[in-house]
Amino acid sequence: MSGKRASGAALIPSLALALVASVRCASADGEATAEGERIYENYCATCHGEQLQNNSAGLSFDLRRLKPDERARFVDSVLNGKNKMPPWKGVLAEGEIEQLWAYIRANAAP
Repeated sequence: MSGKRASGAALIPSLALALVASVRCASADGEATAEGERIYENYCATCHGEQLQNNSAGLSFDLRRLKPDERARFVDSVLNGKNKMPPWKGVLAEGEIEQLWAYIRANAAP
């Protein structure tokens, strides 16, 4: 019996560490999303709509439609521009583009 208690007791610190790591990860994700929202409002909202609410009657891409596997496409469009969208290479840093992606993914259509 005592062997079972000891092994069960050993799991508690592991579970606690996993929980702390999960909370830290969620907190970091939340910070990235908040920064991404700020970047979006400063650079993207004029064309893509406030809070990702695209109201351009199809003149600009609805970013909520981006799927998780379209990150490379998104980064390429941001850096190099596409159609009427200007390139943001040299304006937005790599980290800012990642934060912008986090914001878009957090608010994407299901």
